[in-house]
Amino acid sequence: MKDLWNERYRQSDFVYGDQPNVYFAEKLAGLKLGKAIFPAEGEGRNAVFAATKGFEVDAFDQSEEGKKKAERLADKNSVTITYNSVSADQINYENGSFDLLVMIFAHFPEKMRRDLHRQFSSLVRKGGKIILEGFSKDHSVFQKENPKAGGPKDSEMLYDIEDLKTDFFDFDFQEAFISETVLNEGPYHQGKASVVRLFGTKK
Repeated sequence: MKDLWNERYRQSDFVYGDQPNVYFAEKLAGLKLGKAIFPAEGEGRNAVFAATKGFEVDAFDQSEEGKKKAERLADKNSVTITYNSVSADQINYENGSFDLLVMIFAHFPEKMRRDLHRQFSSLVRKGGKIILEGFSKDHSVFQKENPKAGGPKDSEMLYDIEDLKTDFFDFDFQEAFISETVLNEGPYHQGKASVVRLFGTKK
């Protein structure tokens, strides 16, 4: 998988665009500033956006090419982010050290998903927030109709909303729903999609 992402991110263009995810930007607007962590952040569009709004940002991804693009985007926007090239199962952050967990299309293999989500949850202090958008199980229909809609080819990596609520059981969710939307995020997220959206507060 690392080789796949390095190859994709090596392209000169930002393959998911250089603008933030719409749902993420909407929810971020109402939050007070603090420290934010971005797992599987790819080319950095959401992390950089948060930094432009005044957040202290940490991000990680297994792709070294993703890191290069993210740092380039940060320079372009005159902000600084801390970005580590590391796989999700090798992160080393202090528990309770972040005010915000942001997961935008951060999908993981089924056998790893719950353990990783529990680890990510432990990084958020009490009263901290989670913003998540990912492809739902229903998205497989849109993938068949339009490969440009994007999303994991392995259907087990698509999200079930009840599984996510269980994974992040230590959050109270102000929003937790499935939505049909039209993506316009670079060449790899184009067209109708079914997504899960979560917004919650750490208990």
